Amino acid sequence: MKLTITPKAMDWFKREIVLENGMGIQFFGKVYGKTDVHEGFSVGLSVATPEETMIQVINDEYLFFIDKGDDWFFKGYDLTVDYDESLDEPMYRFNESK
Repeated sequence: MKLTITPKAMDWFKREIVLENGMGIQFFGKVYGKTDVHEGFSVGLSVATPEETMIQVINDEYLFFIDKGDDWFFKGYDLTVDYDESLDEPMYRFNESK
């Protein structure tokens, strides 16, 4: 699995979220909604402290991560976090891992 944060998404995170020392932005699967590859589930995000990290990316001193407990949701896919200008919020694209 690969986690990518686009420059436009990174700009949004810098504008909207201030992280305290040791905190990061966690992505996880949540009930309701849909993604490119999930029906009835969508991507959630929260500011949290990493516990059992499956994957992490540090971008401009921001930590982004997915914990092992969410392997069921992301398994077999790469996640790209981009920015939706019309909604002024992150958007998520899943691609099969290679």
